[in-house]
Amino acid sequence: MIEKIGKVTLNKQYYHDQDSYSDGDEVENRLLELVSSHPSEDFPKITTEECSWPILYHLSPVRENILNWVPFKAGESLLELGSGCGAVTGAFLGKGMKVTCLDLSLRRNRINATRHRDCEDLEIYVGASEEILPRLEEKYDHVTLIGVLEYAAVFSKEEKPFHYILNAVKNVLKDTGSLWVAIENKLGLKYFAGCKEDHTGRYFEGLEGYPHREGPYTFSRKELKELAEECGYSCTFYYPYPDYKLPVKIFSDEYLPHPGELSRNWQTFDADRMLLFDERRVFDTVLQAGLFPELSNSFLVEMKKEAKE
Repeated sequence: MIEKIGKVTLNKQYYHDQDSYSDGDEVENRLLELVSSHPSEDFPKITTEECSWPILYHLSPVRENILNWVPFKAGESLLELGSGCGAVTGAFLGKGMKVTCLDLSLRRNRINATRHRDCEDLEIYVGASEEILPRLEEKYDHVTLIGVLEYAAVFSKEEKPFHYILNAVKNVLKDTGSLWVAIENKLGLKYFAGCKEDHTGRYFEGLEGYPHREGPYTFSRKELKELAEECGYSCTFYYPYPDYKLPVKIFSDEYLPHPGELSRNWQTFDADRMLLFDERRVFDTVLQAGLFPELSNSFLVEMKKEAKE
């Protein structure tokens, strides 16, 4: 039930011989081959040569920008839920943190373990969060849900899956700890401008309130804040740009973008899109109206347990 890959421990006691989420055999076998035979320093060159969105998404060092700016401390513990192929895991290990990863897919976990095989402070659980979280005895300084919360309704059988996962995290989070959630904004400006909804591949799907109702589900700023508060969290919002997947800037309510600053709007590597208007000019109008927090393409939210009275 325990597999060792280098110095990394892969715990398979909750794995039921089925990978429930995958980019496909060809892509993930290629990823495993690449991380087995190349150091991370080669990844930028590889992503250019491969010309593949999944390869770029999983190996680009830009992925780490989502949280590598946070002043995490060496020795702190972090639980990364839905860690996938480990695109962001290295940002935490590089700060000297003790990292526990949890993901459904054995092959993805092997990719993660292989690319970080020299790291002693990494343990990976293979299996579903519903099964594993209640069995974890440790309380963590930090927990992350990076591109994960929107899938709660897909992989959970709970009546209120989004509430369930946030409440389950509270049970493994220290009272002074932080939960970091990165997710698309269903009202992101790029969706008005002609980008497909990231998960369904349909135009205007989130803007229309997910009329088909199957698959992942994202939120507006108001909805996400209300969800967090219903689960007993206070929120601090940040705004990754162009989005949380490949962010080059992170804005906040204290530091919003300046007119003309949001000019990297053409980058859509995963799907074709329409160009319905000049997003740079519309973003400037949005900024002047004070609506950027509502129309940012993605959110990064720091959630903290509200103090008990």
